Amino acid sequence: MSVFEKSLGCKDIAPLLVFYACDEVSDKERKQIEAHVAKCEACAAQLAEENHLQKAMTAALQPADELDATGILLAQCRSELAEALDDLSAPPIQEHWRPFGWLRRWMALRPAWSGALLVLVGIVVGTQIVPWLQNRRNGDANSQAMNVTAKPPLTPDQLSKITFSGVNFSPSSEAGAPNVQVHLNAEQPMVLSGNVEDNSDIRGVLTYVVENGERFDAGVRLDCLEALKAAARDQQVRRALIAAARKDQNPAVRMKALESLRVAASDDDVRQTLLDALEKDTNPGVRVEAVNVLVGSLQHGDTEEMAPEPPAPTTPAIAGRPDDDPSLERVVRALEQLQHRDPSRYVRLRSAAALRQIGPREVQ
Repeated sequence: MSVFEKSLGCKDIAPLLVFYACDEVSDKERKQIEAHVAKCEACAAQLAEENHLQKAMTAALQPADELDATGILLAQCRSELAEALDDLSAPPIQEHWRPFGWLRRWMALRPAWSGALLVLVGIVVGTQIVPWLQNRRNGDANSQAMNVTAKPPLTPDQLSKITFSGVNFSPSSEAGAPNVQVHLNAEQPMVLSGNVEDNSDIRGVLTYVVENGERFDAGVRLDCLEALKAAARDQQVRRALIAAARKDQNPAVRMKALESLRVAASDDDVRQTLLDALEKDTNPGVRVEAVNVLVGSLQHGDTEEMAPEPPAPTTPAIAGRPDDDPSLERVVRALEQLQHRDPSRYVRLRSAAALRQIGPREVQ
């Protein structure tokens, strides 16, 4: 039987006043408490105190309000709770198999060892793997090269597209010109091997480089001139050498071209090129080389062409020459001009020495 089904006293009502103030009683209990309070001043005073306490507690500032007055923290917590609930309600995602996942976890947990391992891997790759790959690529390129011994001559269009890798010389098994190996880069790497005098392909490539010197560096042109020296009596080669001696912008190349023409210096066109170099070339080294080649050609010429008469005291080199040999006369005249007018002292001395060499030759 409930306490409200009999007469209620202050002893029964007093403990319930706190719940009444907090609105935590049923409707039936509320009516009984209100009826008792209306008749009991002591319980009414106690209820007033409880109501006053509730109002004071409600009006007081809560610690949560001091920490988060605007409610942002509460909203954030609610949002995170909602997201967590959504994640729990969603079906689990199946992770793909990661073969090196263990390595990533190991490196994340051991940063010092991970750094040392990465440095070691970098050293191994730089010192072992990269050179091995480079050697392998070079081996593939060499395996693609062709040794061309007999095939149709290279066309001008093919020559215009080539680039030079280098010229190598090797002694010939027989007496004569050395063997030459020409490395070309075209649509496919190519190697031309053989003797310059016998292989027209090699001569064609070398003369093309000499004639088109602006496309190739001076070192390549010098190597080609050295290789063409043995075939200087070939008409095509001689034309290329003469063009290089006259027009190349590099003095060393012009000197090398004159040196390569030494075996053909008795020809009229070659001698004229030498005379032009004496008179017009601005480089003293080229002029000295022209003097040497001219004097050498005269010393190795036919002695029967020289006049038996002794030279006159004034111009010993010219006076003893017959009128039907203008070639030597032009040489002597050019040397005399160099002896007196050339700005280079060494060229003047070399010209004087050349005149002395020519003079005794005429009195023999």
